[in-house]
Amino acid sequence: MTGLPRILELWRRSGATLWYWPLALLIFTGSFVPAMQNHGTMIGNLPDRPFDALAVVSIALQCLPLAGRKRWPVVCFTLVSVGFALDQLRGYHTLAGTALPIALISVASQLEHHRRATALAFTAAYIPFVVALNEIGPGEPTSEYVMFYLAVALAWGVGAWLRTTRAAEAERRRRVAEDTRTAERTRIARELHDVVTHHVTAMVVQAEAARYLAAAPERLDQSLSAVTDTGRRAITDLRHLLNLLNPDHGTEATPPPVGRLLTLVEQTRRAGQPVEFTEEGTPAESTGSADLVAYRVVQESLTNALKYAHGSATSVRVHHCEREITVEVSTDSSTSKVSLTGGSGRGLAGLRERVDVLGGDFSAGRQPDGGFVVRVRIPAGSNA
Repeated sequence: MTGLPRILELWRRSGATLWYWPLALLIFTGSFVPAMQNHGTMIGNLPDRPFDALAVVSIALQCLPLAGRKRWPVVCFTLVSVGFALDQLRGYHTLAGTALPIALISVASQLEHHRRATALAFTAAYIPFVVALNEIGPGEPTSEYVMFYLAVALAWGVGAWLRTTRAAEAERRRRVAEDTRTAERTRIARELHDVVTHHVTAMVVQAEAARYLAAAPERLDQSLSAVTDTGRRAITDLRHLLNLLNPDHGTEATPPPVGRLLTLVEQTRRAGQPVEFTEEGTPAESTGSADLVAYRVVQESLTNALKYAHGSATSVRVHHCEREITVEVSTDSSTSKVSLTGGSGRGLAGLRERVDVLGGDFSAGRQPDGGFVVRVRIPAGSNA
């Protein structure tokens, strides 16, 4: 990292502290320019005094602490205030007096604790300062001192506003980060549910069926082969999902080819579920995430049919149009011994979220004849 990127990185890490070093040196040097001497802030009407050793001390106290204003804001403001008081009580009236509002804004914006006590302490210190000015000089009307105090209070208010704004921005970023993490956890959980539940359900059903095929070696071999094939597909899909979670891989999932729908249907059939599959129309040239969502709808619906209506006739209809994909999966539960409405409902809720994000329509529910149907319309070309 060289050049401008290096400078920007140093600026970010230092919190703009490096900027205050040249500012402090600029004010310090400018205070000794002949044309600027005795032309700074003046309260109390004390006559101008030529610069001497105490003038150098006063200028140094007002300027140099600015370099540490972020790490030690109260110490910085205390030293600047002492230097300013010395400047006014001695009648130097230097340009370095401009450091006071800078230090005040800094302490009000940086101080996290005891802000009220700090403000009260310096307010209390202002009273003997005013008394001392009136004792050693001609003094000023009370209104002038009040106006100066109000100007100082305004600088404090600016600093407090900056602190509040910075805190609000930090809270906003925290919430955005938390929402992002929550959304990512939800996406991961949804993907895991879609990938794992289907394959594991198919394997469980196939393994259960294998227990009753001991007297039919050929069918037993077919059932165990189906379990093996399902396990391998589960491993492949899990690897794909893990790749998606890799930061170097990217964030968008690649939709499965349309041909995998037939593979999904065949897998379900081998698990003992009679499935009628119909696919019509020509897919749009650019479907975006619609293909993936359509695949997940079929996958989740067939998984539910296996779990809650095993052995019941199931129909899958997928229709491709130029601007949308429609999917309908229905299950006849007339011969089912298990309620179609069992389970946590997390899968259907996840499908609804997927479809809603793409601006589609989703419905799922029991039919008058006792069956269960899922209908989805997904706009083609949508990305989410």
